[in-house]
Amino acid sequence: MAESNFVDYVKIYCRSGKGGRGSTHMRREKYCPNGGPDGGDGGRGGHIILRGNRNYWTLLHLKFDRHAMAGHGESGSKNRSFGKDGADKVIEVLRTVVS
Repeated sequence: MAESNFVDYVKIYCRSGKGGRGSTHMRREKYCPNGGPDGGDGGRGGHIILRGNRNYWTLLHLKFDRHAMAGHGESGSKNRSFGKDGADKVIEVLRTVVS
């Protein structure tokens, strides 16, 4: 077996997503001149998830993809519309079975 086919140590950089900004929209209607706030909250940032997989026997698939970044949340908008949540990033790693 060649030396480059087996990797058992990899340093990766992970960053979760930033949450979206809330909206500061004020309600405006014809007969309600001093409407209250009506903006929606921003979406949550994405998570980084490490999932053990017993089918992997090396970390070779992570050697060349070292940066894992989850998606950012979208901003809120008027009429109490919430922003979309950021996409989660799942990283498959090898799972060791201890007997």
